[in-house]
Amino acid sequence: MRDLQQALADISAIRIQLAQETQFRGYGPRSIAAGGFLAIGVAWGQSWWFQTRSMDPDVFLLGWVLTAVLSATLASWEAVVRSRKIHHSLSRQMIQNAMEQFVPSVAAGLLLTVVVMKGIPREEWMLPGLWQIAFSLGVFASRRFLPRTVFVVGLWYLVAGLTCLTLQADSRQLTPWTLGISFGVGQLFTAAVLLAGDADSDR
Repeated sequence: MRDLQQALADISAIRIQLAQETQFRGYGPRSIAAGGFLAIGVAWGQSWWFQTRSMDPDVFLLGWVLTAVLSATLASWEAVVRSRKIHHSLSRQMIQNAMEQFVPSVAAGLLLTVVVMKGIPREEWMLPGLWQIAFSLGVFASRRFLPRTVFVVGLWYLVAGLTCLTLQADSRQLTPWTLGISFGVGQLFTAAVLLAGDADSDR
């Protein structure tokens, strides 16, 4: 019995090691690109909506939180489907590894939102930039499981977040296109990187 338990433990350890050393191909270009187009669409919609209405930070932020949830749901669904198809028996461990790398940055973004909205509500203008910086940290943390060029995606979000904070420091106003451009372009760029990675892996 002990020999069987040891053998099962060894097999589990080997599976974990393989999962850690294998490139995760669960993230799909289609859902990521859809998230990019969604961000651009939401930015356009909010720009039109607030043309004749005063900027309501709660409405603005709620719109983007819902956009992020929808984008994450699409990406997660495709990641599960693709991972089962590509990674087979390692899919569960691969998905778990991917979540462990990216979820902390998402949690940090949510906590920043709560702290700013509750503690310093007049500083909501900082949230788009802070979200992008938090997202960049998630991308950087995930880079060893993804194509090498994903590093440029993380750099894009980091620079975009810092630029957003710098440019809005004077006006201190929320503007839809700060997120529409950064996340729209960033997600489309990510989709292109993943598509190129799929092509290289299939060769």
